[in-house]
Amino acid sequence: MSGSEDKVLLNQAIVFAINDSWDASHQIVQDLHSSKAFWIHAVLHKIEGDEFNSRYWYERAQQSYDAYNDPKQELTFIQNNL
Repeated sequence: MSGSEDKVLLNQAIVFAINDSWDASHQIVQDLHSSKAFWIHAVLHKIEGDEFNSRYWYERAQQSYDAYNDPKQELTFIQNNL
């Protein structure tokens, strides 16, 4: 898969997540293997309330669990930096 295809999928995952379609977003990111996908995956588990799993994905993404209080704001930041 090319970088531009990944970018389209990551953007779609973010749109799903922002619009409360957690499962659809999760299905996309769980099959991608990039730091941005790991970061979105981390935010999804934060939204879900699974802190342990979320922290695991934040570590894989080399991002901070505590950097953002609002997951949607964090997703918007990721989207703006794809």
